[in-house]
Amino acid sequence: MTWLPEAEEIALRRKWAEDLGGEEAVARHHAQGRLTVRERISGLVDTGSFQEVGKLTGNASYVDGQVTKVVPAPYVMGLANIDGRPVAVGGEDFTVRGGTSWGGDRRKGGQGGFVEDLAARYRIPLVNLIDGAGGTVTSAKRRGHTVFPGVDGYERAVELLGTVPVVSAVLGTAAGGPAGRAILSHWSVMVKGTSQIFAAGPPVVERSLGQKVSKEELGGAKMAVDTAGTVDNVADTEEDAFRLIRRFLSYMPRNVWELPPVTVCDDPVDRREEALLNLVPRERRQPYNMKKLIEMVADRGSIFEIQPTYGRAVITSLARMNGKVVGIIANNPMVYGGAMDVRAARKQIHFTELCDTFHIPLIFLVDLPGFMVGMQAEAAATLRDGMRAVYVGLQATVPILTLVIRKCYGMAGMGTTDKNGLDFKIAWPSAEWGSLPVEGGVAAAFKREIQNAADPAARQKELEEELRELDSPFLTAEAFGVEDIIDPRETRGYLCRFIELAQERLKTDVGVKMKSGVRP
Repeated sequence: MTWLPEAEEIALRRKWAEDLGGEEAVARHHAQGRLTVRERISGLVDTGSFQEVGKLTGNASYVDGQVTKVVPAPYVMGLANIDGRPVAVGGEDFTVRGGTSWGGDRRKGGQGGFVEDLAARYRIPLVNLIDGAGGTVTSAKRRGHTVFPGVDGYERAVELLGTVPVVSAVLGTAAGGPAGRAILSHWSVMVKGTSQIFAAGPPVVERSLGQKVSKEELGGAKMAVDTAGTVDNVADTEEDAFRLIRRFLSYMPRNVWELPPVTVCDDPVDRREEALLNLVPRERRQPYNMKKLIEMVADRGSIFEIQPTYGRAVITSLARMNGKVVGIIANNPMVYGGAMDVRAARKQIHFTELCDTFHIPLIFLVDLPGFMVGMQAEAAATLRDGMRAVYVGLQATVPILTLVIRKCYGMAGMGTTDKNGLDFKIAWPSAEWGSLPVEGGVAAAFKREIQNAADPAARQKELEEELRELDSPFLTAEAFGVEDIIDPRETRGYLCRFIELAQERLKTDVGVKMKSGVRP
């Protein structure tokens, strides 16, 4: 008495699943420069760690009661490890019906489904490998009726955003539901030249609006990453995308009930960079390289910039200080002088929310003359999004440290401080602050006096020089309006000390929430 025939049938069915959509379909997929979903999972996760779930799912053919073939469901998913830590991972199989949705008793993934339940119930990160167009009008013909939007909804996806890290990699053409899922993530990446994302593809656009556009024009990396900020980062190849996914997850805790992982650091805490003394020019309007500043104060090799090509007036980076994960928000004086435009505001909001969700303390490196002004800025609703950035910053519960490098002005400057927390502000001697910069402020406040002067230009300059004498950060420090002014070379040690203390407070906060049963 043996179950060997059934065991052999299991092995055969697994082999059919591994064949995906067949040799021809796989060859066509490879010809487009894309890996199959199984190759993607294999290239992303730790070797031998993938435990597939639902491998036998599909549409079977039978002859005389014997199975002759199973076309697998167009989704592959399961449990795996990345750098030794568990994740739920899944993705569409484009070689089977273009990765479109499959109707069984239970969804494997794609929009809801087992893979999201797995991440939710075991409180582990979710990695979506997206390569599918979602629903199709042919499903109505199969069912005999149309379905109301939300039958396969985003409820679980939204829940996950508050509990575990969610990563989405757009590795093919994503439209409809899969595109929506890519947005419902904490971090996303796509591949240059072979990935596109949009609400609806070129045929729908042409039919609706009469516009003829290619997939790349409509939703390639130039549009989705650089212009719209729909996707956070872009990779040159799929293998590069997998490297970026692993790198991003290395900064993340497994879930919101844990703190981010701490790594061993051989970079001295008291490292002093002499170059910091000469980084900021004495000429207030002359730009400098803020990214070099970040590199000189963070742990060497620890910087992971998010959305580097979008909203470039602000720099958002994950990094480490003495092995502890931090979020750095730094104004970029090389773009608009660091002024916050609408894209920079949206970028700052997204990053602040990410760090606040996963207990990552924030460091603001401030050189911010204010919100972007002018006709284009007003038409883009910069003020609305800018104040939204201020709002989100004030709602954050993680420790925040403000380091003013040069300018910190107006309402935008308020968004760099921790008014509901310690409100700890330090500065370099190059710092200046106020309600608005002296130049514009003098022109507005002394308009009549300047106009009536014998030499208006000379009088304006005199008034600016008078007020600039009050700009010294040392005067504010004397009044304890700023908590400290530091030698730029002391920056790394000062920040590392703050982050060390922040870790202790975060441990306490997470511990209290766990004991009380309240989800962070």
